[in-house]
Amino acid sequence: MKKIGILFGQENTFPQALADRINQINPPGIFAEFVTIDKVLQGADSGYAVIIDRISQDVPFYRAFLKNAATAGCAVINNPFWWSADDKFFNNALAGKIGVNVPRTVLLPSYSLPDNTTDKSFRNLIYPFDWNTIFNYIGFPAYMKPYDGGGWKHVYQVEDKDDFFRKHSETGQLVMMLQEEIDYSQYYRCYCIGCKEVRIMAYNPKNAPHQRYQSDFKGSTALMEQITQQVLALNQYLGYDFNTVEIAVRGEVPYAIDFCNPAPDADIHSIGAEHFEWVVETSARYAIARAMAQKPGKDNLTWGQFIRHRTPKKNAAVPTATKKATSTPGKSSSEREKSAGKKINGKSVTSKKIKSKEK
Repeated sequence: MKKIGILFGQENTFPQALADRINQINPPGIFAEFVTIDKVLQGADSGYAVIIDRISQDVPFYRAFLKNAATAGCAVINNPFWWSADDKFFNNALAGKIGVNVPRTVLLPSYSLPDNTTDKSFRNLIYPFDWNTIFNYIGFPAYMKPYDGGGWKHVYQVEDKDDFFRKHSETGQLVMMLQEEIDYSQYYRCYCIGCKEVRIMAYNPKNAPHQRYQSDFKGSTALMEQITQQVLALNQYLGYDFNTVEIAVRGEVPYAIDFCNPAPDADIHSIGAEHFEWVVETSARYAIARAMAQKPGKDNLTWGQFIRHRTPKKNAAVPTATKKATSTPGKSSSEREKSAGKKINGKSVTSKKIKSKEK
């Protein structure tokens, strides 16, 4: 008997619905339950063929547990090794290499010195940073956000360079990135499950959280097809089994804004009953397929094309969707188819902060 485990935290609706759906489907020799842990011995089998991870981004103990489980052959959704390695800035750079539109983005040093560092730790940075080139490249208004963050935490809209320096001084030790603002006419949040199934949902981040999915954006058939292909391309290269991609549309051009959400919101009260039903059903059937294919003691993780040494070519064409998309958001692909040091030259920096003031 193979077990599918759901590892979760404060969620209430999705984990139970997912376990119930898998057991209602009742695949031979497979059943689902919530993960239980009473000890973690190195290299020991977790007892699960598949674990669906919804919480390890917040609990380091769980992340270590999942890596240990994977070494014994557990198929973890999503790959805990890759999720520990990537970040939003890298993902943006990769997206550009595979032909997916993304906003212009730059990486910024943290405003304050990280713990256990001194001024001498930053002797490779030039002070002042080349702010004029950065600002000319990005333009204003712009957005500043953590290079590896999520959940809309520590996201700033900046109006001009003075506003930037003021807000950057509030970010402490966070490593931020500055990103071009996409003045969008439409916005979508897209589930991608198994790197094959896509669900496009109209979404407006300017609304209050409980109203963001209550949007009436409705793009053309061609736009929905392009979004579907870009969502598939991103997840196939990154190797995420369960992810959401946020797309802002400027004119008729879709831009991937955020596509590092491996534990995305799946609560019925926020995404709505219709989307919830799709996520539960699609996730259940994908988890069952992974359990059926799982080979004990082997590597059963998903590794994206980037890791599998398929070097992306600049402006490479995105893969064709497995099934054709239509113009109606909310249908699945099966239904239609994210300072500065000082140039030292032998002299140490005297400031205790990596200053972000233009000189």
